[in-house]
Amino acid sequence: MAAGIVGAFIPAFPGIGLIVIAIAMWGAIAGFTQSVIIALGIAIAIFALTTAIDYLAGYMGAKKVGASNWGQTGAIIGMVLGLLGLLPALPIGGPIFGLLFGSMLGAFVGEMLHRRDLALPARFKLGTKVSLAIVVSSLLGNVLAGLLSIIATGTFLVATWSNVMVPVLSNL
Repeated sequence: MAAGIVGAFIPAFPGIGLIVIAIAMWGAIAGFTQSVIIALGIAIAIFALTTAIDYLAGYMGAKKVGASNWGQTGAIIGMVLGLLGLLPALPIGGPIFGLLFGSMLGAFVGEMLHRRDLALPARFKLGTKVSLAIVVSSLLGNVLAGLLSIIATGTFLVATWSNVMVPVLSNL
């Protein structure tokens, strides 16, 4: 669960998904009591919410600064290519920087291709603004997902604390 909390704050890492798996594994091993089922239900709901936030954050950030569908599509393509390492290798950072710079580069290229009616400096300015908006809104979405993953873990700990402490104390 600790890895899930950290992963929720880092783009492209399976944060809340790890927490859901950890709670399900706890339930499979310790038994699916009512408290585990409630904690698992809350974690699944938070997983669905953070998934929606991840997709909507980039979309809404891009739309707010006037991105076209080309810019958004370019950002998604660049994000996937950067995550998979298909962009030229960066000297540091690996997939995390590839993800961020890939979405920026993709949004920039998409806007440059779409806005041919604008002069080159205006296209460059718009492409830069769109790419930065996508990255900033995605990072803000990750912060929100991280906070929600802390809530999911806290809910599990509160719901199952008595079950955790009884076996530990009986061994002393």
